[in-house]
Amino acid sequence: MSISKLDFEYISWLAFHLAALVIEPGKEYLVETRLGPLAERAGFASLTDYIARLRTETKINGVHHRTIEALTTNETFFFRDFHPFEALRRSILPAVIAQRCAARRLTIWSAACSSGQEPYSLAMLLREHYPELANGWEVSILATDFAQTVLEQARRGCYSQFEVNRGLPATYLVKYFTQRADGWHVNDDLKRGIEFRPMNLAEPWPMLPPFDLVFLRNVMIYFNVETKKNILKKIKGCLLPHGYLFLGTAETTTNLDPGYQPLTFGKAVVYGHTPAV
Repeated sequence: MSISKLDFEYISWLAFHLAALVIEPGKEYLVETRLGPLAERAGFASLTDYIARLRTETKINGVHHRTIEALTTNETFFFRDFHPFEALRRSILPAVIAQRCAARRLTIWSAACSSGQEPYSLAMLLREHYPELANGWEVSILATDFAQTVLEQARRGCYSQFEVNRGLPATYLVKYFTQRADGWHVNDDLKRGIEFRPMNLAEPWPMLPPFDLVFLRNVMIYFNVETKKNILKKIKGCLLPHGYLFLGTAETTTNLDPGYQPLTFGKAVVYGHTPAV
């Protein structure tokens, strides 16, 4: 299913309008491969007919949002890239826990949680290496995503054999998952303390609590400079003074927001508040 120049421009506009996603010329193949199957499943003879239907809708609705969800890349796996989680375990969490020992509260935000592997990885890391947090501490993980489809999988916590084979230690699989006919299910005990909530980073944000740790990994690469600056500014406003921001390996705050300073922990780079002069 090939796409015309005008249809591509419309889809690019829609993606930016709904989710601030930048789809540049040259990515026609991406739109074709992602939306072609969607058009077929919806019963349209061609991608052109499907997009024509989108244009005729007088108001933005669920069909438009599902279309943009199909364009988003939801590639993720357990303990992705390893080094950030190792830095968290070895250096960052001990420092944060020391800062929060009086309040006995730890708040984490997985700001683009996709199908849930990241927040569940965080929950397992806390259980395995900081069991003392189970005694009198209030630990909460907020997991948000724009795409409702993957967010629903995250809530269910059901993963295929292929998905649990990607990054998840076998001991964790046995300890925190139960195998059923449709896949591996996260145990209810691990789910407790994780709240899954839809959120579009490009739209006005709801009231959020102050966070000790924010994970916004492998998302900023899809936004333009203005959107990146706006998101970083908002995160800075809800990141506690001792808090840390985790970005993807191809992302940075450099030349975007001087209020952050990069900090190196082993092979991982994270971002904290720039100290006041």
